Amino acid sequence: MGKLIVSPSPHDENYTKTSNIMLNVIIALLPAWGAAMYLFGARVLTLTAVCIGSCIFFEYVCRTLMKRPNTIGDLSAVVTGLILAMNLPVTLPYWMAVIGSFVAIVIVKQLFGGLGQNFANPAITARIVLMVSFPSAMTSWVLPLDKKFDAISAATPLVLNGMDSEKLAKIGQSIPSYKDLLLGNTGGCLGEVCAIGLLIGGLYLVARKIISFSAPLSFIGSVFLLSWISGDDPIYQILAGGIFLGAFFMATDYATTPITEKGKIVFGLGCGIITFVIRHFGSYPEGVSFSILLMNVLTPYIEQLTRTKVLGAKEAEKSER
Repeated sequence: MGKLIVSPSPHDENYTKTSNIMLNVIIALLPAWGAAMYLFGARVLTLTAVCIGSCIFFEYVCRTLMKRPNTIGDLSAVVTGLILAMNLPVTLPYWMAVIGSFVAIVIVKQLFGGLGQNFANPAITARIVLMVSFPSAMTSWVLPLDKKFDAISAATPLVLNGMDSEKLAKIGQSIPSYKDLLLGNTGGCLGEVCAIGLLIGGLYLVARKIISFSAPLSFIGSVFLLSWISGDDPIYQILAGGIFLGAFFMATDYATTPITEKGKIVFGLGCGIITFVIRHFGSYPEGVSFSILLMNVLTPYIEQLTRTKVLGAKEAEKSER
């Protein structure tokens, strides 16, 4: 008689595996990544390969040194590397991308126990670390289709939107149209330039039931509403920058965002409000990364406040003094 193996639930073999979820995320990112490849050229491929390869390498080394089961087969390191690449400018030196991968995998993910134990999104944290450490390299943009990368750096749409006509004429650029923002005819990170590619990917994840609309809608909707109230162009604000990338691919991370629907809505609203405040009142034109990281820290408290009551359960009575 064979041995009986006792293991925690669930025991259903038809549940969605981590690798399947990660594969769907990779597929969802392909439209925006493909657009970046077309717009910026072959360096997108090499930069992405460096990020993914170094993430896999660091995860393998960490799991080996910690004498834990290797997890590179679940594709989570691939997703981290791909999302990190989408958060970088195409001109970033490769060695800086390797540092970002080290921060994401070793410091943020593995030192906290691995997938599901990290308190913050690895790719977001890595981007912020790189921005603080190498601000010049992380804010050097080039115009799409200028694949030589030897031209004067271009400004992102959010920066251009804050300039007057005299400054725009001086740098020889104009404020991008909605069409430019949708198709990617702007400067920015790989995952910020083509809004329609990100939207297609986000809708794919929703259709596959990998994510729900709760966090993305509350995130995008709050930025839209607050921008409209403040007098900014709300459509421009949600199409420009990293709103779609953050809303669909990072504000929906299973490990670092709330699991309840109410919690997801609160999380998205918090991200939207912080993003708007940074953009509208701060000196930095983009606030998506900071907003998601700050809300990651608040996730345990959001879950505690929005957790559902167990059917039939009674609240513990307060003891009388």
